[in-house]
Amino acid sequence: MSIIDQLKWRYATKKFDSNKQLSEAQINTLKEAFNLTALSYGLQTLKLIVIKDQAIKRDMVSVAYGQQQVKDASHVLVLCIQNEIGDEDVDTHFTNVKHLRNTPNDILEPFRAQLKSTIQAMPESDKVHWAKCQAYIALGNLMTVCAAERIDSCPMEGFIPEKLDHLLGLDELGLNSVLLLPVGFRAEDDMFSQLKKVRKPLEETIIEFN
Repeated sequence: MSIIDQLKWRYATKKFDSNKQLSEAQINTLKEAFNLTALSYGLQTLKLIVIKDQAIKRDMVSVAYGQQQVKDASHVLVLCIQNEIGDEDVDTHFTNVKHLRNTPNDILEPFRAQLKSTIQAMPESDKVHWAKCQAYIALGNLMTVCAAERIDSCPMEGFIPEKLDHLLGLDELGLNSVLLLPVGFRAEDDMFSQLKKVRKPLEETIIEFN
């Protein structure tokens, strides 16, 4: 199937088959896809939490406004941002660049200094907004990979981050939850899987300058 066919197959799964589990290989594919997401400046200030534990998933239902997908999915992916973004993140990135590409310091240092200056000048609210935007990029990438791998998913903003952070102990890790992505396999009796996808015609959503 083409990628367009796969994206047409994809839908926001309303009911997962709780008896079906993703394989370790499938989970590893999603981990790699997350890690390969294109992010601003190449900084990886996001973390992905992968939850398989059934007791934790059950406890998550109450902080996700009763949405049963978090309990019935094979795994729940939690996309998180760091509480703080600063010089250490820049240094870590450029250390990796130096190690993997052997780029000379005289080339790296001006970029390192410029990026540090840019981040230092950001108000904290702008840093949070910027980080959250990166999380949405990662979410879109994960959903596309899920479709390509015939893994069902359901993106969720509808949860209480503060309560989930407390449940998972994210404060101790310096993280805040932003998005949820339950993944697994659709239930055969999920009526929404049989409904036609509702989208505007291309001519109403695409503007071209030829």
